[in-house]
Amino acid sequence: MRVLVTGASGFVGGHVAARLDADGHDVIALTRRPEQYRGAGSPVGGDVTDPESLVPALDGVDAAYYLVHSLQEDDFAERDARAATVFAAAATTAGVGRVIYLGGLGEERDGWSEHLRSRREVEEILIDLAPTVALRAAIVVGDGGISWEILCQLVERLPVMVTPRWVTTRTQPIGLDDAVTYLVGVLAADGVTSRHFDIGGPEPMTYLSMMRIAARLMHRRLLIMPIPLLTPRLSSHWLRLLTDVDTATTRALVDSMTTEVVVHDRSIEAVTGHRPLPFEAVARQALTARATRKGAATGAPAG
Repeated sequence: MRVLVTGASGFVGGHVAARLDADGHDVIALTRRPEQYRGAGSPVGGDVTDPESLVPALDGVDAAYYLVHSLQEDDFAERDARAATVFAAAATTAGVGRVIYLGGLGEERDGWSEHLRSRREVEEILIDLAPTVALRAAIVVGDGGISWEILCQLVERLPVMVTPRWVTTRTQPIGLDDAVTYLVGVLAADGVTSRHFDIGGPEPMTYLSMMRIAARLMHRRLLIMPIPLLTPRLSSHWLRLLTDVDTATTRALVDSMTTEVVVHDRSIEAVTGHRPLPFEAVARQALTARATRKGAATGAPAG
């Protein structure tokens, strides 16, 4: 199958492209800088906001993965809605049989963050305009994921942590390999277009419990004291000072961390025949990959 992957240079997209390539698919990686692309598949120049550039990129494509967002920009919601509209229209015109999108988990409600509203808006645009399968996830646990890296850096840098209220919010993290398995698993599945699936680990957890498990696996002592007065906006500045993640991204993520996002429908497991690993197992895998990467960067052995 000829498959286009947008976001192939990113955290999830890079692993999806590699898995598809390993499975024998003809992988086309859409990128604005094809000369710099070093991932799986063949790079093709294009931009999801430029309809003319998408015409040759989508030529002969059977299915496409939509794995891009503009989270680092202050006007990300407007940008993402416009890009999704352009891409969906181009995919439909090109006769693409299926678009696969990774969006945000959670039941829509008042008080949703702009980040979560934007992810759901993009999902709705794609489903309305193109034959789309949408998978909804919370935190994807793997080396290179922004939310996971924030958690790791907090555990590393703060043995005593005064934390905001969102540490007690329930979420349902999923391992990177599990998320990729589900994304690839719906590529040729029957009867799944124009609908969404929840994906997540075996059980809901709080951010507090995730940090405690990560601290134990990292052999760190961690004392956490949640306080109710640290607002999401103050919390984003707090994270920016303590981690390497940019302000716009931390603000968008923290605003979402106040909302419970858990799995309500596990039908994806029947469709793909796959069951996800528990958090501790995927956290261990992610920490091993992180240590290997950091060791390679410094020339030091991992561990």
